[in-house]
Amino acid sequence: MSSAPPKTVHRSSVPLTPSVKLKYVKLGYHYLATNSVYLLLIPLIAVTLTNLPSIPSLLEICNQNPTLILAVASISLSLILAVHVARSRRSVYLLDFACYKPSPAHFCSRELFMEVSSAPGEFTEDSLDFQRRIMEKSGYGQMTYAPTGLLTKSPPDQSIAAAREETEAAIFGAIDNLLEKVGVEVREIGVLVVNSSMFNPTPSLSAAIVNRYKMRGNVLSYNLGGISVDLAKDLLQVHPHTYALVVSTENITRNWYFGNHRPMLLTNCLFRIGAAAILLTNRPSDRRRSKYQLRHTVRTHRGASDKSYRCVFQQEDDRNIIGISLSKELMAIAGEALKTNITTLGPLVLPVAEQALFLATLVAKKLLRWKVKAYVPDFKLAFEHFCIHAGGRGVLDEMEKSLELTDRHMEPSRMTLYRFGNTSSSSVWYELAYIEAKGRVRKRDRVWQIGFGSGFKCNSVVWRALRNVDPNCEREKKNPWRDEIDGFPVHVPKVAPILS
Repeated sequence: MSSAPPKTVHRSSVPLTPSVKLKYVKLGYHYLATNSVYLLLIPLIAVTLTNLPSIPSLLEICNQNPTLILAVASISLSLILAVHVARSRRSVYLLDFACYKPSPAHFCSRELFMEVSSAPGEFTEDSLDFQRRIMEKSGYGQMTYAPTGLLTKSPPDQSIAAAREETEAAIFGAIDNLLEKVGVEVREIGVLVVNSSMFNPTPSLSAAIVNRYKMRGNVLSYNLGGISVDLAKDLLQVHPHTYALVVSTENITRNWYFGNHRPMLLTNCLFRIGAAAILLTNRPSDRRRSKYQLRHTVRTHRGASDKSYRCVFQQEDDRNIIGISLSKELMAIAGEALKTNITTLGPLVLPVAEQALFLATLVAKKLLRWKVKAYVPDFKLAFEHFCIHAGGRGVLDEMEKSLELTDRHMEPSRMTLYRFGNTSSSSVWYELAYIEAKGRVRKRDRVWQIGFGSGFKCNSVVWRALRNVDPNCEREKKNPWRDEIDGFPVHVPKVAPILS
């Protein structure tokens, strides 16, 4: 039985759908906008060449206009000075970084979390049910980490000694891994910046690091409650030929809440152990062996708004138990902070075409009062990789929607939330480690790290990869994902019931 030959369909006979047409229109627009300067130069050069014979000689012009020489000299000098200032700004490189991976003794499954919460008898049944529902929708897996003082002791140990043990294990573990990777002598480090909002003992955490590693006496050390890369970058501009060690962590032991005020119970459900150590350098000779170059840092502070200021707030509840209260408006406030931040960041990183579209819709909306939808720039044209603060499933959902990102762009953040939980400011480094472990970093790739903090703050850090990152090389053995990366990504259900 013979069959009819397949019908040949000529490409030109297939009508273009509106979406395909729009795609090519947008590609054409981006090409014209990005190359507009060069396209405009073509007719200018043609006109100049056509009229070249009629142009008087340069010497004759100068004789007739002596002030022209002074004007040209002044403009030239200004340009030379501008170039000199631009070139004199020291480049900052990320030599390498490391993330702390606790031992299996710290594993905190969702069932163990509920068991620990129930044991002290401090929570009402309503509070326990609330925590259970939060955990079931959290997007967390079964292997996040929590302090042993809270997991294994009854009553839970919240002493200063236990808190120090938690934080020092995390930051020393991260720093040990980093120093082993980079091979830099501790005494070469001239700047130390430690970021920890919720645990600031005396002596300070930076003093603990100086003591542990016997750092030099004139090291510039700082303890911060916010994002720390920006400060390290500024210090490297004024202190030549040095290294800056940046350490980010948070403490759970001292901040576990044993009350029944719902907005404060959220922090128990979300925060987990984590720390990252980052080594920055301004030495030109280190460029070849560095992973990334720091391109931009943009900090946005919304603290002038009362709602923003109070949306993450440490206070006592009605029983005088201290906790951190998270506002119901947190997602909306984070979205507004992001919009403010990207308004500043956009002109620094977006293609000309995207900037023009954004400006046009802004003028139409604000000045002409047209009823047009605000244009959201396509940041996928500016970055290959996104590391969004894994503050919770709601935060990631909001960022995915606001930036119109794909599942692949969100994968590092969602898998970090699943595997490690919310490790505060260090989460963006676990995400970058995930991307590296997957072998996705290629030379000249651009990485956008987005962090959020109380106050309320939104911070952006932009890196450009200086080389391919090979996940199989000896230097990458300290990657926290190395031994399990083949099992990711995993499907994360919207609701994962906790077994009683």
